[in-house]
Amino acid sequence: MNNSLKNKFDSIIFDLDGTLWDSTGNVARAWQKAKDEVGYVTDDFTQQVIRSITGMTYKAIFEKLVPYLDEEKRNEFKAICAKYELEILHNEGGDLYPQLDETLKYLLTKYKLYIVSNCQSGYIEVFLKISGMDHYFSGHQCYGTKSQPKAENIKDIVNDHNLKAPVYVGDTMGDYSAAKSASVPFIFAAYGFGEVNEDQVATIQQFSELMDLL
Repeated sequence: MNNSLKNKFDSIIFDLDGTLWDSTGNVARAWQKAKDEVGYVTDDFTQQVIRSITGMTYKAIFEKLVPYLDEEKRNEFKAICAKYELEILHNEGGDLYPQLDETLKYLLTKYKLYIVSNCQSGYIEVFLKISGMDHYFSGHQCYGTKSQPKAENIKDIVNDHNLKAPVYVGDTMGDYSAAKSASVPFIFAAYGFGEVNEDQVATIQQFSELMDLL
């Protein structure tokens, strides 16, 4: 473990899906329910499919998954998926990664904690409510708020909260690229959904390793 990172940062910004929890099973159920309702979508939405697009913006996801729909139908279907997604997650949530509460509790004694995700508006709030971990985080930002790239949302968190030495923790190349574009060092969560073999400052195999690393 790279102990040289201790006391190097003043804050940690987390990705959500594949970093703090795995909601892909219930998201797949929600989107499949939307597909069954509309009748004009031909593809099924399995957990494997959802994992393959995790980390992309909502707009990009549906452009990739249902490219045969015109923009009006695609936006209509996206809205129905979003509705069922929040409904199902509000009732059932996702799978929190092991020792999430214990690790966040420790990290909060040393750092300010934030979340930046490419999710829809309301999704982070559902995670915070279902997990009961709202009190650990000083702020959050998502794609659904301003429809801007993740790098810009990271920059907003940094600027709005006057962070001097943040680090970003995420699980995909999209997370890495966003952090790099925002000039924020990156820690790769290898237990998530993606692969990163770049110049990340560290790689963790489980979330709890952050207690030793930072």
